[in-house]
Parts: sequence; C-alpha cells; structure tokens
Amino acid sequence: MNAVEIEEAISALAEMPFDGEEFPFAFLLAFGNKATTIKMLRKGARNKSDLGGVLQTNKIHLKVCTEGEVTNSVAELKASPATTKAKAKFVLATDGTDLEAEDLTTGETIACAYTDFPDHFGFFLPLAGISTVKQIRESAFDIKATGRLNRLYVELLKDNPEWGTAARRHDMNHFMARLIFCFFAEDTDIFTEPDQFTGTIERMSEKDSSNTHEVISELFRAMNTKADDRTAAGIARWANVFPYVNGGLFSGGTDVPRFSKIARSYLIHIGSLDWTKINPDIFGSMIQAVADDEERGALGMHYTSVPNILKVLNPLFLDDLREKLEDAGDNPRKLLNLRNRIAKIRVFDPACGSGNFLVIAYKEMRAIEAAINELRDEADRRTEIPITNFRGIELRDFPAEIARLALIIAEYQCDVTYRGQKEALAEFLPLDAQNWITCGNALRLDWLSICPPTGTGVKHHADDLFHSPLDQAQIDFENEGGETYICGNPPYLGSTWQSKEQKEDLQRIFDGRTTSWKSLDYVAGWFMKATDFGMHTKSSAAFVSTNSICQGQQVPILWPLIFQTGHEIAFAHTSFKWANLAAHNAGVTVAIIGISNHATQVRQLFSMIDDGEVVVKEAENINAYLVAAPIVSIEKRSKPLSAIHPMDRGNGPTDGGNLLLMGSEVVELSLTDREQKKFIRPFFGSVEFIRGINRFCLWIKDQDAEAARGNPAVQRRIEAVREMRLASSKAATRAGAKFPHRFDEKRQEGGETVIAVPRVSSENRQFLPCGFLPPESIVSDSAFALYDAPIWNMALIASRLHLVWIATVCGKLKTDFRYSNTMGWNTFPVPKLTEKNKEDLTRCAEDILLAREAHFPATIADLYDPEKMPADLRAAHDRNDETLERIYIGRRFRNDTERLEKLFELYTKMTTKDLNKPNSRMKA
Repeated sequence: MNAVEIEEAISALAEMPFDGEEFPFAFLLAFGNKATTIKMLRKGARNKSDLGGVLQTNKIHLKVCTEGEVTNSVAELKASPATTKAKAKFVLATDGTDLEAEDLTTGETIACAYTDFPDHFGFFLPLAGISTVKQIRESAFDIKATGRLNRLYVELLKDNPEWGTAARRHDMNHFMARLIFCFFAEDTDIFTEPDQFTGTIERMSEKDSSNTHEVISELFRAMNTKADDRTAAGIARWANVFPYVNGGLFSGGTDVPRFSKIARSYLIHIGSLDWTKINPDIFGSMIQAVADDEERGALGMHYTSVPNILKVLNPLFLDDLREKLEDAGDNPRKLLNLRNRIAKIRVFDPACGSGNFLVIAYKEMRAIEAAINELRDEADRRTEIPITNFRGIELRDFPAEIARLALIIAEYQCDVTYRGQKEALAEFLPLDAQNWITCGNALRLDWLSICPPTGTGVKHHADDLFHSPLDQAQIDFENEGGETYICGNPPYLGSTWQSKEQKEDLQRIFDGRTTSWKSLDYVAGWFMKATDFGMHTKSSAAFVSTNSICQGQQVPILWPLIFQTGHEIAFAHTSFKWANLAAHNAGVTVAIIGISNHATQVRQLFSMIDDGEVVVKEAENINAYLVAAPIVSIEKRSKPLSAIHPMDRGNGPTDGGNLLLMGSEVVELSLTDREQKKFIRPFFGSVEFIRGINRFCLWIKDQDAEAARGNPAVQRRIEAVREMRLASSKAATRAGAKFPHRFDEKRQEGGETVIAVPRVSSENRQFLPCGFLPPESIVSDSAFALYDAPIWNMALIASRLHLVWIATVCGKLKTDFRYSNTMGWNTFPVPKLTEKNKEDLTRCAEDILLAREAHFPATIADLYDPEKMPADLRAAHDRNDETLERIYIGRRFRNDTERLEKLFELYTKMTTKDLNKPNSRMKA
C-alpha cells in the first residue's frame, strides 16, 4: 500500500461507528497487514499482549480501554514486559473518544480526539514499511486531498465515460484544475466568504444531484465574466457574488460532467478540507497521477521531496544568491543590485511535470527577496519576481495545467507571507492571461524560443492561460541580460525501454554527432539540448539523472560531445536512492549533475556516506565519472593496460540447451565411467558459481565426436543441436551446425585452471565474487575467466579497489554490478608489481580461499551476504585490501572517493604513456 491508500483506509475507519473489539484489527488492516495475519492475531496465535490488547511483534501494542483511561493505558503499554520482549515500535490506546500513541524509538507522541487521528496517519507509516515519514507528515494534507480528488475523478468518469476519451480528456483535466482553484480560493479569502464555492453547490443543487453540473457551470461562467458584463450575460444572482477570475482558467467552454449522488457527496467532502494547507510544490507531483490511467495505480507515489529538489537548485544558483545576500550585509546599494539581479533570473524546467522544481525555485527566491526588502526597510514592497520567469515544458496537458496553477497558488501564498493577506488579495485577481508553460515534446521543441535569452521574443497571442498551443508558449521577458538556469528531473529510460518515438527523439538530437546514440539513456537528450542552449547564451543546467550516463559505454559516447561545447561539470551529487512514497520502495539510483559553460574554478562534489550524511568535496575538476580527477573517457581495450593476465569470456554453447545437463540428466545418458570422464564436465556460469548449483555439460573434443555419437542418448542431443543451429537466422550459427558436438564459441580446452568472474552480481556484496573452479571445469559465457593465471590476479579482482573501478566504469544492470573484461579488467590501472608484491598478494588470495573452504558447503551467496559474512573471511579480505592499497599509496585509502581519485590519476598517466602503442584500445 502507498501513503494515499493508507490515509483513505484510516479516514474510513475513523468515520465508522467505534467498535472497541474490531478497532485494533481494522487499524492494522489499514496499514497493509494481510488478512491471514489479522486472522492469526484474532485467534491469539501471534497476539502476545499481556494487557488484553493486541500486540504485533516488531510493530505495535494496542489497547482499547475504558473511558477516561487513555493516558494511563499508554503508560501501562510502555511498561509492559511483552512490549519490550516483542520489540514493539509503537504503543496506542483509545477509548473511542480520545486517542494517544507514542513512537518508542523516537519518544514522539500524539494525543487527539479519536475522529481526528487520521490527521496523524504519517506518524504510524513505519508500520507499513514506509520510511519517508518526515516528508509525508509535512505533506499530509496533499496526500489526503490527492486521494479525495482521485475518488471524485474515478466516480465522474464512471457516469461520464465520454469525458475519459482522448477527445474529451483535456476538458476533464481542465475541469479538475478549476475545482482545485475554487477549493483553494474559498479557504484563503480569494472568494469573499468561507466555503463559498462548496456551500453554494450544497445549497443550490438538488440532493439527488440532478442539477449539480448546471450549478457548477453557472459558477464557472460567472468567474469568466467581468462585473460590467454580467447583467447582459444573465448571470444568476446567486452566482453573481463570485469574483471575475478568468486569466484563461475559466475562459472557453463551461461544460461540466454530470454528477451522481456519490460524486456530489465526494465534491462537498473535498471542499470541507482545509485547503490553506496545500503545498503547491508537492501537491502537483502527487495529483498528476489522478488523470493518468497507467499511473493511477501508483497514486501518491509521484513525490519529489523538497530536500531532493534543493540538491539540484541550491548548488545550481540558490547558494550563490544566499552568499551574495550575506556579503551585502546592510549595504543598500549591494542589496538593490542583488534584488535587481534576482528579478531577471529565468528558471527553466524542460521536463517540468506538475512544476515542483519551478515552484520551489520561486518560493526560495521570494524568501531571499523578502530578506532584502526587510534589510532595506521596504518589507511591504511588491515583488519584482514574475512567475512568468519560471518556464517549463511538459508532454502531458494535465500536469502542465497543474504546473501553472501551482505557480499561481505559490505566488499568492508568498504574497500573504511577505506582504500580508490584504495586499495579496488586492493584487491577485483577475489572473492575467500570460502563458509560460508549454505543452509539448521537450526534445523536439526549440528551447531558445520558449525561454529566450533576451527580451526580443515574440509575444504570445493566445487569449487564455490554460489553452496553450502545443508548439510554443511564449511572452516577452522584460529582463534583458538576466541569467538562465535549466533544471529538472527528466525521464530516464535506458535504451532497452525506449519507445520508437523516443528513439527518434534521440536520433534527431544526436544524429551527425555520434553513431552510437542508440546506447544512450533517454535523459541524455536533455543534457545535449541544455548544452545546445548554452552555445547561444551564458547558462547553467542541472538534472536528476540515472547514474548510468556516468558509467560504462555511455561516458565516451555522451560526455565528449558535452565537453567540446565548452561546458564542464560544475557540481554533482554522486549516486543515491531517489525513493517515493510506496511501502518498501527502494527507489531508483540517481545522480545529480550540474553543467555550465562558465563554471567557477572550485567545483563541488557531494557524496552520501553510510549514515545518510552528505559530505562535500571541493575540487578543481570533476570528470564524467563524477570523480575529482582529470577529464578522461575510459574506452574498451583489447589487451590489459597493466601487466596482468588476460581475461576472456567463457564458452557459448548456442545449443538450445542440448549440451547442458543437470545431474539427473547425466544419469539418464547411461554413460560408462570412462565415457563420463571423457565427455562430461562441470559447467559454471554466474548463477552456478555464486549459488553453488551443480550443473554439467557435454564437452566433446573433435577426435572423440564419433565415439560420443555411439551413445544413442548423446547422439540425440548432438542431432538436436545441429537442427537448432540450422534453423537459425544467423549465418554464423548455421555454420556451427557442421560441428554440433562442440560449443559454438569455444575459448578453452578444458584442462586449464580457471579463475571465474561472474558478469552480473549483486550490488549488496562488498566484494566482487570470484574464485577458482574445480579441475576440468567449463565456464559459460555468462561469466569471464582467467585461464592458467597466477593466483595473485584473483587478489586484484577480490579487492575493494577493483570493485569501485568496476562500479564506476562498467555501469550496472539495473542496480547490479555488470562486469566487463574489455572495459573493466583491461582498463584497470595497476602499478608495476615486484615479485615480493606478487608473493604477498598470492598469500592474500590463498587466505581468502582457505577462509571460504572453512565454511564448506556454504556458497558464495551465503558467504558474501553482508549481514552474515564470516568474520575470518572478512578479515582475509581486509588483509588483501590493506596489502594492495599499500602497494598503491603506502597506506589504506580513507574512502572510495580517494580510491577512485588515485585510480583515475594512475590511469591518466598510464594511458598518456600508452598512446603510441598499437592495438591497445578498442572503440566503445
């Protein structure tokens, strides 16, 4: 369950008549517990309460008490030995009138009327596995309002299915935007009376809802008609009290979907919420899922927290403004210059969604401007920051409408905060008709026309704000010479997941620049468009991105194109999880990358350490791998850069599964002991090696093929391989049908010692899995192998140094490490090793193998589980790391950042010397 679903369930529970016996179970059910869990608690099998309540291990101890005993009951629950033994995180007591609870981890408490406890639902969200509790509490209203609006939206479409068609979807979305404005306006004195909109609907519409749509339509018509024109327009007297709003929000058609009794009830219930609590920077990103059929299942999870957004905006430009404010002190001239500068700043989000980046940028700039006005004794001064300076592009029309509405609401809220309610109201209505959010495909639009760097743009001629043309939404800037900051969280989409249209988007941008654009993530298009924008004007840009554009094969494709335009990386946040509001959601791993064509000499590199703390490193340069090191693109190499053993891929059977066998299938072949020894080999790919799965293969040498065919079962398998290869559309595979007894891609003879390295392995392991295979093993092409290599090579692969190199330069498959011999092993910079160095590393590798052997039959998966790793194995790896790192710098590295800096420094030196060597590199 997500936060919206939980809030709805808790609200429904609070609205029902209180049932003391049922409350604990209904409460737990609302937080996502399965019916089977509730059944077990009812029976008492899992209920360990010693106070006649309900106790769920590791979660909560609840008790329904007699009237007036709530506080005492909470104390009893806290003191209960059962609470301690079960490691309960919460205690809760209620008598149906009052409710009190305590978080035993933090000591935080709540006390409220029973009917009000849904307002505190965020307090209990750890029960549902949701960890972003602080942000949810701060946006509790937005979650509640999103859920209510979704219920209304779904109910209206049920009775008005035509409004859900492509032809009328825009009308439906526009209708919802109007409703949101009216709910906000009636609670913030924009309308002259409290609950004016909801109250009028409740009074003037029939209880059977037969004329609800007519009443709402007349209200919309009034808000679109100037006072002087209302008599001629025949506006109803009861609607005449509403102000003229227009600005495009109420212009155009006033058609309204028909309401059922349920829909009318939902609408009135939504109006009863306190819309003064709306957070436009958060609300929009939640509500956008309401109007999207595919996203409605993830309702409320489209949440971008303010702290995460500020990770983009602060180093992009807000930190600089705050520093200038501090430097100005109380100097009137400096303060005036800063205010004038702020008024000319353009913030442009070319993937703006519902506008949260733009809204937060606006609110933060208004706060700085207010501080300037306070210092200049001009606190009542009208803002000089126009919301039309906050421009965006959004592909879908509903989020685009919500973005405009969110900025309008943010402007009003800031005016109330910094100038007072009276001044805010005096200047708020009517809304103007300027349009500053474009609805269209950002990768196909001309950013310079939408956010021109000068004040010479063409005025936008549309007569309303909320019906913009798809190609352009433009008005003149009155701020010649202002700065432009591009920001946002564009869609990521790796190459595998891109639609035909999205691939065409990238082709339009990159065709003629690189032939390898098909390998790029979709987000790369926004970076390239930002640099194209910067070629025409001084600008800076920062995007949230998948970290994969800073890893592996994408780096030498994308980043040289960016750097050659004069842009550099001005700041970056290295990889961190960007989570949403779903329970147990791990989030996507992202990076934040800021680029500029006028970067300062000091660059900032932000990294998150294990406890969640962010550390900042100042550097002279940040390269495309987000390391404080020289700019370099790691390209595939056919041979190792360092004096290490060559690594090759394993063997590819291309056999339709006929040369591969499980143990039972080996038995079914009825081979003699001699035949089994000659034709059957242990077979290891990544999975078999890591999980200890016994698998085998037919490994038949050419000279033994005729003898092998003498076994009917073997002959059937060989013939099946031949038929499978002949049926292939690939010429090379068909050619392999001549030798169906052997692997199609054969890279070993079968008698070598083999150090195996899986191609894909979990990011959770602190060391890359690698090791020796049993004698005469065959390694599959799902792994890499070093054949007959000295054992000290394994010490390199098993090191932390090598893991951070692989994680950085090879990229990942989803979040797992993706190994590459040409990109990861052949590029790995290793200092020249003495014989003593090799002896020391050999001993370290042997110690690792012996520690593993001591825990037989534990598998690699068992041994390298980070929570269960044996102490002796961990100690062996620590000794290996210390031995290797002393070879590099004479001591242990302090952290991974230092490791990468040293590796890139060494790589740069080695490749500079290596440039004139033939056949050393492969093109990526």
